[in-house]
Amino acid sequence: MYARFMAVGRGPHGGWGGGPGGGRPGRGRGRGRGGWQQTDLPATDDAAGWFAGRLPDGWFVEAPELTIDREEILVVGELPALTDEFTDDAARSAAESGRIARFREQTREERIEIARQAEHRYGRKVAWGAKLGETEEHFTTVSVPVMTRLRQSERLVLDTLVDAGVARSRSEALAWAVRLVGEHADDWLGELRGAMAEVEKLRTQGPDLT
Repeated sequence: MYARFMAVGRGPHGGWGGGPGGGRPGRGRGRGRGGWQQTDLPATDDAAGWFAGRLPDGWFVEAPELTIDREEILVVGELPALTDEFTDDAARSAAESGRIARFREQTREERIEIARQAEHRYGRKVAWGAKLGETEEHFTTVSVPVMTRLRQSERLVLDTLVDAGVARSRSEALAWAVRLVGEHADDWLGELRGAMAEVEKLRTQGPDLT
């Protein structure tokens, strides 16, 4: 079984197979006081293969999709299709959501153990999700605070979103803006990630000057 591997800017959709890893090769596997240091993060080049070999047979109908950044590995797999007949789309959607919930409960303990092993190997938290038909749900994802400095004109954009009721706070408004950019600049971001992966590939193939 192979896994589709998506390396997101900092480290989700790539092609099939191991491909260029999600992030720079690790400079060490030691832990600092606060856990893995970003400069010491283990490489994830083999993550697709590792999860392909570690996941139990029968969980998903095809290889799961991995989304990787510095803090998290998100594993999303497709469940077997429903064979029941449904009166309308709403009933089918409810059935898909129920089947995903059942998968979540039945695999909880095993997913926890796989996540523990992966965290030890790759220095990142593991989150899970499943999709079925038109329904996709993520079970547990990591929320990571990101510190940044904004000029007044940029802060005013966030405040406008808050005042308009789009977001409840500046931080929520910033997250909303990032999601919006991701949705509307997907092609450009995909090209950028591809270029970054190619640069990383060339870097690893460079001459050894040591």
